[in-house]
Amino acid sequence: MTEVAARVGPFPGYRYVVVGLLAVAYTFNFLDRQLISVLAEPIREDLGLTDTQLGLLGGIFFAAFYTTFGIPVGYLADRTRRIWIISGGCALWSLFTALCGSASSFLQLALFRMGVGIGEAGGSPPSHSLISDYFRPEERGTALALFSLGIPVGSMFGIALGGWIAAEYGWRMAFVAMGVPGILLAAVLLLFVREPPRGGLDPPVVGATRQGAPPAFLAVIAGYFSDRTLVLTALALGLSAIVAYGVSSWAAPFLMRTKGMSLTEVAAYYGLIVGVTGIIGTFGAGWLVDRLARLDRRWFAWLPALGFALTLPAWVGLMWAPNWQLALIFLAVPALLNHSALAPALAVVQNKVAPNRRTVSSAILMFFLNLMGLGIGPIYVGGISDWARPTYGDQSLTVGLGALIPIVVMAVAAHLLAAQSIGRDQKDALA
Repeated sequence: MTEVAARVGPFPGYRYVVVGLLAVAYTFNFLDRQLISVLAEPIREDLGLTDTQLGLLGGIFFAAFYTTFGIPVGYLADRTRRIWIISGGCALWSLFTALCGSASSFLQLALFRMGVGIGEAGGSPPSHSLISDYFRPEERGTALALFSLGIPVGSMFGIALGGWIAAEYGWRMAFVAMGVPGILLAAVLLLFVREPPRGGLDPPVVGATRQGAPPAFLAVIAGYFSDRTLVLTALALGLSAIVAYGVSSWAAPFLMRTKGMSLTEVAAYYGLIVGVTGIIGTFGAGWLVDRLARLDRRWFAWLPALGFALTLPAWVGLMWAPNWQLALIFLAVPALLNHSALAPALAVVQNKVAPNRRTVSSAILMFFLNLMGLGIGPIYVGGISDWARPTYGDQSLTVGLGALIPIVVMAVAAHLLAAQSIGRDQKDALA
């Protein structure tokens, strides 16, 4: 560890404690997102909702506020203490998660989901920036992958614990039980996480030209969209997220409604698969891309392109599977490989932009990920399912999930274009 890294922590290894605490916050962040999926069937039956309405709750009603507030919150975080933003966001999204348990109508639940989205806007981008100031550029893929473990761990506990609580005490209690601990975690973050110097671990030759006051808000946005590689990385990640959120939002209802699983079985078996494959896929992608990128930086995009291409046969098997046991086996493949895009994309952005632009740039990346992924994925699958219901009945969700296959192909193509752009950047740098 460098002198700068040692200065921001009270003991060796402190930076990993920071990543761990931020990952726990990210875990609570994703607990709520997965809850709306695993509790979709009891919520639908209790409140009389359609698949389209469930898709809106899991998608655009959350994503619109999450993405809209993410960029200005990122701009603020580039000018003030990032841990204040992260802690305040954690408290806010946890409060609204608990309030979801009191909803008695679609409108109330939609409003509370909007509140969750506003709170979660203060989570990921400031965390990405904070972590990047604890780790050198060649370590950031692994560090950001460790942080991103909050996605599969949160999804696993959201399914397993949330499903169990709902089965025993009702879906409303599941929201309350998942929300309250996050408010306590917000205080822990504020007390224990220190603010590191911005850009302190970047190469001196780069740091000398990159430091200074944060640029104007519109200048940061214009700078992002004028960079071909950053735009293609965001587009590729957004298409990948449509697939990932589309399947994660509807896998539990699909297994219950179409394949005959009970809520208890979903909590036990599907929750375990989501957790194990997600942890391996998320950390594995970050660890592997740090090593492959030393040989060729195009691996930041080649790796997710390869991962998504390998899921295509499993999608066909998932549609065909005659029982839930086989469906789970096929589902494990995209559950593993859909995580191959996030850590490499985060590393591309964090390594390419100046330290005083990192939070806003990360927020722009997350804007694409969530507006496309959450905003399109769940409603896309749910809307097609409702369209197919008169013809296919309870098999309509099979049609909805099958409609994600063309999006997988588009995501592979976008990652390959991003790899080509990264290759051009390498040639320009050598020239």
